[in-house]
Amino acid sequence: MAERIYWHIGLPKTGTTYLQQILWSHREELAAAGITLPAAGHRRSLWAALDLMGNPRLDRRHPEAPGSWERLCEELDQVEGTALLSHEFFCGATAEQVEAAVARLSPAEIHVVITARDAAGMLTAGWQEHVKNGGVSTLREVASLVEPAEFGWWVWDLGQVIERWAGVVPADRIHVLPTPSRAEAPDQHWRNFAEVIGFDSPVEGTESQANRSLGVVQAEALRRVNQHLQGFGKPVDRGVWIRGYLGEDHLARQESERVRLDDDLLRDCRTRSSYAVELIERLGVRVVGDTDRLVVPAGDPVGRTLDSLSPDEVTDSLAVLVSTLMADVRDARAEAAASRAVPEVAPEPEVRPVWRIRRRLRNVISSARTDRQSSS
Repeated sequence: MAERIYWHIGLPKTGTTYLQQILWSHREELAAAGITLPAAGHRRSLWAALDLMGNPRLDRRHPEAPGSWERLCEELDQVEGTALLSHEFFCGATAEQVEAAVARLSPAEIHVVITARDAAGMLTAGWQEHVKNGGVSTLREVASLVEPAEFGWWVWDLGQVIERWAGVVPADRIHVLPTPSRAEAPDQHWRNFAEVIGFDSPVEGTESQANRSLGVVQAEALRRVNQHLQGFGKPVDRGVWIRGYLGEDHLARQESERVRLDDDLLRDCRTRSSYAVELIERLGVRVVGDTDRLVVPAGDPVGRTLDSLSPDEVTDSLAVLVSTLMADVRDARAEAAASRAVPEVAPEPEVRPVWRIRRRLRNVISSARTDRQSSS
């Protein structure tokens, strides 16, 4: 078993994809520094997280998905030195599941790494992610979710997540990394993460790329589209077509305004963020970065609430979406027609009719008989 395991558990929407892309693309450099990334990439790490949490529909993702957590542990059994795990769904484990997981990884020294942001940012970004994954719940409906789930406060509330893990892992081995502001260095998030795991070798391509987010009108437009979609329930359909094609490739490119929370939701977010910071200070959890980034900014937030939208605004966004989809369909059909076109080829040799071949053969035979008779 690995002597030490750095376990990056999320939270979602906190630069996890950015960090994981760096980790997996620099796996050899990390190995040279004595840090092993087990599991064959992001997808199997996802399976392991879902398997740990007892997801009952795991076999629908892939026949090999069930049992992924134990296979990951068996791989860790063979690691010497330091190992690193990373997937944002791990933060959804219950206290009982955390306890069982840490016991399975014993006697390794577990260090929990939590990337985080303020609760208001978590709620608005989390609701958008819900919609981009085919969700149909309103922002207020999502804000009311408290039970264990892939979306909702169970995985968005930093204080709750710390409480579940701090009951098993010593607080001085829990590291919170607030997402940096845009005023900080483009690679600051990676620098903070690398500091925690003890990786000091320079790597290329570490500048953070901001994910395309949806504006308030566009998010509501996509939510309404989701209500009518049929046959897009598979993870690949949600990722490629709803999140990627409709959301990020089209709706996110429209001119937009940010989502603003209603006053009561904003107050709730301020309370959650303040409690998380107090808990961090009381337990002695280490923060790498600016703690103020975990607090909901003071003052009046920018953007618009969903209640302020008019039906015409959503209709206009959908009309623009349809117009761009029409262009896509036209171009796709033109490309398909061009690929079906028969290329020019050299003409085939002339094929003589059968009756001509037979007449020619009779002439040859008759001529041969005449020659034999003349020679006799």
